[in-house]
Amino acid sequence: MSTTAPAPQGSGGTAAPAAGSRAAIDWHRVGLGVAAPLLAIAAALAITSLIFLMTGDNPFRAFSIMVEYGSKSDSQIVIVNKAIPYFLSALAVAIGFRMNLFNIGVDGQYRIAAFFAAVVGGALALPGIVQIPVIMIVAMMVGALWSGIAGLLKTTRGVSEVISTIMLNAIAGAIIGYFLQDGRLAVRDGNIIHTEPIPESAHFFEIPTGQAPVNGFIVVAVIVGVLYWFLLNRTRFGFDLRTVGRSESAAQAGGVSVGRMVVTSMLLSGLVAGLVGMPTLLGESYNFGTDFPNGIGFTGIAIALLGRNHPVGIALGALLWGFLERTGGRLEFEGYAQEIVGVMQGVIVLCVVIAYEVVRRYGLRTQQRKVGERLAAEARDNGKTEKAEVSA
Repeated sequence: MSTTAPAPQGSGGTAAPAAGSRAAIDWHRVGLGVAAPLLAIAAALAITSLIFLMTGDNPFRAFSIMVEYGSKSDSQIVIVNKAIPYFLSALAVAIGFRMNLFNIGVDGQYRIAAFFAAVVGGALALPGIVQIPVIMIVAMMVGALWSGIAGLLKTTRGVSEVISTIMLNAIAGAIIGYFLQDGRLAVRDGNIIHTEPIPESAHFFEIPTGQAPVNGFIVVAVIVGVLYWFLLNRTRFGFDLRTVGRSESAAQAGGVSVGRMVVTSMLLSGLVAGLVGMPTLLGESYNFGTDFPNGIGFTGIAIALLGRNHPVGIALGALLWGFLERTGGRLEFEGYAQEIVGVMQGVIVLCVVIAYEVVRRYGLRTQQRKVGERLAAEARDNGKTEKAEVSA
């Protein structure tokens, strides 16, 4: 209450500095937001350069090779196509991260979803405009079902979602292996066992370019990213989700059902995870076999950390990951160790996490100091006002 009394008296003197200080704080936050990624990039480049030097390689030559090769038009298309499933995987992980849920099971969720979607797609012979949505819906439902098991175990039995999702990854792999080896849902093609191929009418469209085509699933990825942003930042559900992530007790006091939010968030995470394998299934392989890509779910965890759970940041992180994978092959061709790309990816993730935490703590201390200085200034102003009133 003491801060409101001087305001009318100092409308010409105190109000303006308050607005100015507020603007200064806003600019300070913008500076911190820019400083974090710059600090992370600088630290990652410095550490990676030291690793190159320790192995007897020239870091500047390596970086120039990566930039030159990655900037070619055909490489850019490959990078974008690689980034699409990474982006979807990171979004699936980020939904859980926003309320402190660690969905480590995205890898199993997208694989078992892609498997059953491939089985359904290979058994149907519908027009593409019908069959493609059916395949995608089956994938999303299976992914949501598989992640929902972990949500139910957490809310009803208190089982950590980290443990349950890791175990569900193993179970998903065992189920897929059983049906592929059984032979009733798969066929053998040389050394590869895969499901029945999806009819050509159900192949997803491609975006033609001057070089290789871009996977048309990039349109779906963009739509999912926009929906993710809108749901978490412009809806009551998103507010409740973020509130539970900040403080479960505060959310319960506000009338939010924490258990329901946990299950719902896991279902949504699995729903998005079901789409991770669709760019490959509908745009490249057209079947699910023993050579279907794995590990994308774990990559999504790293990219979600890189992107700070924001869709734009996640998109940039997915492109960076695709760039490193694309140019890593070129480095190996030039005589560099094949493990160097994995080392670079790990260094980048660690540097980003540490840099954001350092900047966050610095910003928090700076904000606390500014608040303390403002309160001290207001106390001095109040003291001067009381002295003036007494002398009058």
